[in-house]
Amino acid sequence: MVTSVQNTAGVFTAPASEQSQIKETEDRFLTLLVTQMKNQDPLNPMDNAEVTSQMAQLSTVTGIDKLNATVEALGSNMLASQSLQAVSMIGHPVLVAGDGIVLGNGTAFAAVELAQPADKLTVSINDVSGRTVRTLQLGAQDSGIVEVNWDGVTDSGAPAPDGSYTLSAVSELAGQKRDAATLEYGLVNSVAQSQGGVTVNVGNAGDISLNAIKQIL
Repeated sequence: MVTSVQNTAGVFTAPASEQSQIKETEDRFLTLLVTQMKNQDPLNPMDNAEVTSQMAQLSTVTGIDKLNATVEALGSNMLASQSLQAVSMIGHPVLVAGDGIVLGNGTAFAAVELAQPADKLTVSINDVSGRTVRTLQLGAQDSGIVEVNWDGVTDSGAPAPDGSYTLSAVSELAGQKRDAATLEYGLVNSVAQSQGGVTVNVGNAGDISLNAIKQIL
């Protein structure tokens, strides 16, 4: 399992550039207010309510700016934490959505994800032409991830050649059949940051988001 990385900082401080922008906003607002008061009509001066209202507006604007700056700092900090956590996954096999299964030296692994329990789970392994070469009866299963291990033997009893195959699965509960989601193994090769967040490169699955990883092995 990947050890989670926790941020020990208790307070997120906005970058100096954002703090400077907030200060500039306050200075401009106060300059405008002072100028307005200096040039007000002596016969019709601003009342206390109007001054209080404008000061309240300044407080609101400043508070929103500071909140935005804090949220941005928090987001950057979380992205850095996710990147550090993802880097520790490089070289580890993971399970992701997919229907690929690779046979090598008489061994092949994949998995099925069940949204609900099944009285019966049937997995079909197909060659590149789509022909079913092996049908596995995995019996009753609880909901969650079910491992699929294939020894490379076909339904006829002959060994299948090493290479890439695909799998499909059907679960049955109370006589009702439904397709089950299949998962394939892949090795985490690299980690990258983008505007959408942290992504990892996993074998044939390519670049995927962290939440697309179903299990780390």
